[in-house]
Amino acid sequence: MNVSPLTLTKKIHSCVRLERNGQTLVIDPGGFAEDDAAVGADAILVTHEHPDHFNEARLRAALEANPAARVWTLRSVAEQLSAAFPGRVTTVGHGDTFTAAGLEVQVHGELHAVIHPDIPRITNIGFLVDGSVFHPGDALTVPDHPVDTLMLPVMAPWSKISEVIDYVREVKPRRAIDIHDALLTDLARPVYDLQIGALGGADHGRLAPGDATLL
Repeated sequence: MNVSPLTLTKKIHSCVRLERNGQTLVIDPGGFAEDDAAVGADAILVTHEHPDHFNEARLRAALEANPAARVWTLRSVAEQLSAAFPGRVTTVGHGDTFTAAGLEVQVHGELHAVIHPDIPRITNIGFLVDGSVFHPGDALTVPDHPVDTLMLPVMAPWSKISEVIDYVREVKPRRAIDIHDALLTDLARPVYDLQIGALGGADHGRLAPGDATLL
């Protein structure tokens, strides 16, 4: 059976859009993403509550614009939306599976990466979409499932480049595409590109916001 290709469009920071057969799934349309990052989505997935991943106003606007749109997320985010949109916000956690915008999704992971030992860790979940594309949110979660395309949190206050490289090595994707990159300056990008590309063991690349690729 022929399966239509999956189109991935990179948005600003950690937000991506995945489209197939006229249906759209958006992951993490947070406060750093474009104002319209979630507009037109049939399904929205949110990895955790930090404002660069979850923007309540943008999610509400997307849900109001499309009465059929739904959200899958963890409890801390769901509690902020479910009362206003009954039946349209589903709480999920590690080990759950569901179908969103026609795509099969598996949930992996439980906790945000350590920012500092003095800062309590919050819940964070990652989403494996269509059995091939993994978005880990703010964690270096390794799914117990092969990953074709890893959305790679390339730069964050909670990581260093050696950890990013080792993460690519451990997941062993066919390719890694940068996310969580809004704070990475153009001056630093060639350094990250060189080191991750040379040492990660996978095809490594990045897309400018608005650019798309077929998976």
